[in-house]
Amino acid sequence: MLEIPGGEVTLRDESTKATWTAEVAPFLLAVTPVTRELHLALTGHAPGAPGAPLLPVTEISWLEAVRFCNLLSEASGLTPCYTLTDDPNAQDVACDPHADGYRLPTEAEWEHACRAGTPGPHYAPLDGIAWYRTNSRGVLHEVATKDPNPWGLHDMLGNVWEWCWDRYDPVVYGPYRVFRGGGAHDPSWSCRAGTRRKSHPTFRIDDLGFRLARSL
Repeated sequence: MLEIPGGEVTLRDESTKATWTAEVAPFLLAVTPVTRELHLALTGHAPGAPGAPLLPVTEISWLEAVRFCNLLSEASGLTPCYTLTDDPNAQDVACDPHADGYRLPTEAEWEHACRAGTPGPHYAPLDGIAWYRTNSRGVLHEVATKDPNPWGLHDMLGNVWEWCWDRYDPVVYGPYRVFRGGGAHDPSWSCRAGTRRKSHPTFRIDDLGFRLARSL
């Protein structure tokens, strides 16, 4: 994991044209999305279609991702971040901000880390940093096979979307959670630092995974 410096990030929702600014404290973020290899080593299985060990894990819901975070925290001797219940909508999942275990990044953390101090929609020309519709041949690729961003993070754009902690808009969409980054099947306009997507916390699909974060 890499230490991400703190800072300020401005987020934007394209559908409502709303913008808001968030302060981000320093935190740790994994260099790549969680791989099939890591998921298999911890749980004994890897969701999604069979593939190479270093492919990003997919077909994993938001709820399954936070459970994985807790399992990995326990296996690493760290304090789990999440308190879970049986609510299928995950609206009462709580995250302990003081726990030292693994968690999902907030979407402000995710966008701040993705941009890595750059101002544009991509931190470098897209073909060199992302697997997306134009160059992916319609399949996922092993992690870290494209250039990293200026802070050393791979696959922040393209390859797989990544779950974040936040609810998208609780008033309008209830329990729906945010995912970011674009995937291998998406056009370039979906693979932008500011693009926001959403779905129910039980949603699974073949180009949606997650990346691990930790608080400092």
